[in-house]
Amino acid sequence: MEIVGLGLHFEELPLGRQFKTIGRTVTEVDIVNFINVTGMTEVLFIDTEYLKEHSDIKGRVAPGALAYTIAEGLLVQSTMQHTGLAFLNMELDIRGPVFAGDTIHVECEVIEARLTSKRTRGLVRTRNHIINQNGEVVIEYTPLRMIKCRDAH
Repeated sequence: MEIVGLGLHFEELPLGRQFKTIGRTVTEVDIVNFINVTGMTEVLFIDTEYLKEHSDIKGRVAPGALAYTIAEGLLVQSTMQHTGLAFLNMELDIRGPVFAGDTIHVECEVIEARLTSKRTRGLVRTRNHIINQNGEVVIEYTPLRMIKCRDAH
């Protein structure tokens, strides 16, 4: 029986391939849970009165790390089940805030793809743009991942 929801193999990620994920709305609960789990008790994230009185940021802002991890979750669900082997490194650039109520999705382009010496897996780097409901890029990052080849067992 066919299993649906499996990830993309190395052969399905050629240089230049582009794709995007579904969207997900960042909620107040997401922000509170993330702050509590990580200990990110920065006043920007826990003190709404501070935001009103002392910050240039107006609204319930989410940590950039939360937006990034939500994006990774969207990608894992849609492109890496059973095929993603390792997350090796990345560069990350936060370009704008994400707020409670924002809906984000990820748009990806393969910018590097090469087989490893074992030939049963490849290295794939993508340029990922996390985009909000207004079409604004809020985060750009370029992860390098090890991905299983189709014929690898």
